[in-house]
Amino acid sequence: MSTKTTDFEKLITDFLLEEGILKEKVTSSKFDFGFIISYPKGIKGQSMTLYKPKNKNSIYISVRIQFSEKHVNALSSLKDDKKFQLFKDIRRYFLLKEVYFTMDIQNLIFEIYEIVYADIDGTISKDTLFKRIQKIFYCFMVSNLILEDYCYGKEISSKNLESKFDLYS
Repeated sequence: MSTKTTDFEKLITDFLLEEGILKEKVTSSKFDFGFIISYPKGIKGQSMTLYKPKNKNSIYISVRIQFSEKHVNALSSLKDDKKFQLFKDIRRYFLLKEVYFTMDIQNLIFEIYEIVYADIDGTISKDTLFKRIQKIFYCFMVSNLILEDYCYGKEISSKNLESKFDLYS
């Protein structure tokens, strides 16, 4: 690993540690470096992967979603055209948000990722990094809300409304 890569890794590591979202280091022969992060900071943070592929001047931030058993059961009661519409709606949202994604409809898995390119000097700003992490997180959250709408209907009665809404409602 070059000195430039080591400096870049240290910069990213410092950013993640400062914000308290670094969970663990990931090693792979395909990466110069990689981390599992939990965003936002706290108990309910979502695990994501942040890594720098070898021979690239960029880092990738990704989150992979595997449908839960309860969602699979709820989706199995839907007609095929409704299931297809779910994936079209999620895909449309990702396109509007300009994020990269892959979908494995057969196995009910999708992955959302963002590529962050280093500046000419080989660095990245903390603000840029965290805006991209946040963007992936919000895409994850909205895709889960879309999934919930399809699985359990879009009707919300006043009895079900809580007086407090937060990011995890």
